[in-house]
Amino acid sequence: MRAVFGLALRQTEGLIGSVVELLGLDLTVPDHSTLSRRSKTLDMPPLRRSGPGPLHLLVDSTGLKLSGAGEWLVERHGTSRRRSWRKLHLGVDAESGEILAIELTRKEIDDAARSGALLDQITDPIASFTADGAYDQDRVYETVAERHPDAAVAWTVSLQPKISRSGAHLA
Repeated sequence: MRAVFGLALRQTEGLIGSVVELLGLDLTVPDHSTLSRRSKTLDMPPLRRSGPGPLHLLVDSTGLKLSGAGEWLVERHGTSRRRSWRKLHLGVDAESGEILAIELTRKEIDDAARSGALLDQITDPIASFTADGAYDQDRVYETVAERHPDAAVAWTVSLQPKISRSGAHLA
């Protein structure tokens, strides 16, 4: 139910409890912690987009700061400590805004190095692959051409589209 409706753990717990109550069943509902533990072993099908036709894929990455006890210690005692970061690489359908591919890496990993892993998660044909300048590398063009030979590759700086090396551009 969590995956179908895109709910958080506590929301899923509440929904299941409501359904069980409406059905008049005398069942205990697992709490959100139990749902979290059980979801680790649940195999989910790959993400699928809802729109028809070829996909216009937007790719980018963002940094995620990991915090925990170390952050609390810095606030409490004022000691400096190295911050831990991860990089989240995303592939998004330009039409629907759906996230179709996800890759979490260490901060040192180059954006372009993960383009293949993102493309491996997508089964639909791709009409265009658009990313920022960090992806403007030969290996990205080669990776896209291997998997989707008809796809146009474009990169952007800010919000201005640029012409790719293949001569195709995103309008």
